[in-house]
Amino acid sequence: MDTHAVHLALAAIVGASVVAVSAYYMHRKTLAQLLEFARTVEREADGGGGSDTEPPTAHLKKRLGSSRRRGNGGYRRGSASLPDVTAISGGFDGEEKRNGPVHVDGIPVGLPRLHTLREGKSSQSGSFKRSLLRPTSPKSPVASASAFESVEGSDDEDNMTGEVKLDTTYLHTNGTVVPEGKIPFETLPNHVNANGEQMAITPSMIRSHSVSGDLHGVQPDPIAADILRKEPEHETFTRLRITPLEAPSPDEVEAYVVLQECLEMRKRYVFSEAVAPWDKEVISDPSTPKPNPDPFLYILEGKSDHYFEMRDGVIHVYPDRDAKEELFPVADATTFFTDLHHILRVIAAGNIRTLCHHRLNLLEQKFNLHLMLNADREFLAQKSAPHRDFYNVRKVDTHVHHSACMNQKHLLRFIKSKLRKEPDEVVIFRDGTYLTLEEVFKSLDLTGYDLNVDLLDVHADKSTFHRFDKFNLKYNPCGQSRLREIFLKQDNLIQGRFLGELTKQVFSDLAASKYQMAEYRISIYGRKQSEWDQLASWIVNNDLYSENVVWLIQLPRLYNVYKEMGIVTSFQNMLDNIFIPLFEVTVNPDSHPQLHVFLKQVVGLDLVDDESKPERRPTKHMPTPEQWTNVFNPAFSYYVYYCYANLYTLNKLRESKGMTTIKFRPHSGEAGDIDHLAATFLTAHNIAHGINLKKSPVLQYLYYLAQIGLAMSPLSNNSLFLDYHRNPFPMFFLRGLNVSLSTDDPLQIHLTKEPLVEEYSIAASVSSLSLSLHVI
Repeated sequence: MDTHAVHLALAAIVGASVVAVSAYYMHRKTLAQLLEFARTVEREADGGGGSDTEPPTAHLKKRLGSSRRRGNGGYRRGSASLPDVTAISGGFDGEEKRNGPVHVDGIPVGLPRLHTLREGKSSQSGSFKRSLLRPTSPKSPVASASAFESVEGSDDEDNMTGEVKLDTTYLHTNGTVVPEGKIPFETLPNHVNANGEQMAITPSMIRSHSVSGDLHGVQPDPIAADILRKEPEHETFTRLRITPLEAPSPDEVEAYVVLQECLEMRKRYVFSEAVAPWDKEVISDPSTPKPNPDPFLYILEGKSDHYFEMRDGVIHVYPDRDAKEELFPVADATTFFTDLHHILRVIAAGNIRTLCHHRLNLLEQKFNLHLMLNADREFLAQKSAPHRDFYNVRKVDTHVHHSACMNQKHLLRFIKSKLRKEPDEVVIFRDGTYLTLEEVFKSLDLTGYDLNVDLLDVHADKSTFHRFDKFNLKYNPCGQSRLREIFLKQDNLIQGRFLGELTKQVFSDLAASKYQMAEYRISIYGRKQSEWDQLASWIVNNDLYSENVVWLIQLPRLYNVYKEMGIVTSFQNMLDNIFIPLFEVTVNPDSHPQLHVFLKQVVGLDLVDDESKPERRPTKHMPTPEQWTNVFNPAFSYYVYYCYANLYTLNKLRESKGMTTIKFRPHSGEAGDIDHLAATFLTAHNIAHGINLKKSPVLQYLYYLAQIGLAMSPLSNNSLFLDYHRNPFPMFFLRGLNVSLSTDDPLQIHLTKEPLVEEYSIAASVSSLSLSLHVI
């Protein structure tokens, strides 16, 4: 036992001796390094930081010596991949500068070495450069309980002390070196950035929440009142320019030429005003426009000498009855279908598909990079905009059907109100008998007490997915078509009085919100020419006018239904019923005075129906509308051409007489074949949906280049054709397509009295879009 204790004691003594000897030699080596470093610092101070004629070996020693950092009592190497935030922000004295560039490694071959900015002569210049490198993010004005939270941009490696100096050179992206003693942006003339673009150097670029040179001191952050008191500043953000390193290949040049030809082809078709709408009216008062005191006032206008006639499905206009040369020629059907087939060949070409796919991905990544660089600055700019936020910026519902413009609770409340207040109103004629509202509900074995939202059954559910027929049945309250006729139709026994009152209530909700507008689509079926006068009379007699609302006319593609019912004999009958009244009122407004007044509020023409129905692709030589007498529905592009051609001629005539024009804005690309989108690319100003553009990179890129508007409705698509998470709206937005959110059918889709805000809020949550991006 005693021998064991002696062995332990000897082992402890030997171990302690070894440790002491090792510590002595390590201390001696460290002390020698410190003394050598101190003598080096003294020599540098005596020599004024070196000269331009010193040998390269001395300069190399300085680079190797200055590439170390001191922290926690030792030396360690600086990061080769991250910028030194502490050094850049001016945290060192001016007389402690490095004389050589920092040696960095870990950079891929072929890229320029990483150089940091030269430290400024004053704290202000240091702050200026720091704000250029890294925009400051907004912080709470409340002081943090943790001292580490007051350090902006600090990390594990920012422990540099006063002895370490900054690099004195700066390398541009073009390879040139800024002379020593100048900040790099002084060499750019007229405030030109590193990409070669002129930029205004505004105070927004030099905002800093910390005082230069004192990173670890808690400084007060700007509060909302300070931001609002600032003078308006020019928008300043980091721009990106992508310059190809080599000339495009012959395949790429060929693809560019073909795409340009497609754009020129579209310009030949689409109607455009001689004077742009935004140039027709000069708004000197920035306040809200004054309301029209009498929107339905009709002023007598004389009849013009124009003469028109329908020929081969298209109306031709002449200066007078005896003229032989038409005023507004339009491309014939053969030319249109030939050009359509050319577009279809282009979108199938492999090299063009590859190029467009690459360009679209580049656009998407470029915008993501823009967000990384400028999101904080955009957030600050958004906070500094007085009296503007998400709730009071004007939002337009660009695609909503009038018969479904209210939510289900609103409709239920209205039905109960009418059943309670007007039970004895005669509302319908069925089976040879006139029925009152109360008798209608008795025939359905319903009372006002029984009604609820679930019994109303107008909301879309899983049964409507890929079932457009079942979705249309949701327009029937309680599954009864007679209730739809009473409450949601304007051509009924009570002349649409209930629908007019319901519409006025929706208008009141829009007026109360003040910042929401809508473009309601209302139907003209083409069964008879008097439909236009009936619709205009309903609008005028019910005084349906709002500063927040305009109208679009939607044409359901139901020729086959009318043919089977014997309402029409050929497709020509539908075209006559749709377009002849419009030309009559344009030539002679006195012939349809109410229609003339109503058309001042009509801004577009739409084509609607189930696009997923199979159809034959049109050939270059199709039968004329007068020859189309079979029971089959014409193809989508057949409808598109004849609606476009007549609307083009009508707009030319109305423009020549100083009247308002009507845009062509059909439903397209919700389902069905890709040639729907090709046809609307040639003819349409805007389209609704367009989700099938994700299947064709060429068409998607053409829609981007032409900036054709897409009124997208992700919630509606989620109930019909496409799951919300697969909807291409976020991708289209990032790539720069001209997209907007719309509601489509609030009655079937939405739950609140502000369906458009509901659409935006869900998109913000699911797609992670900020409110500033929603404003865009």
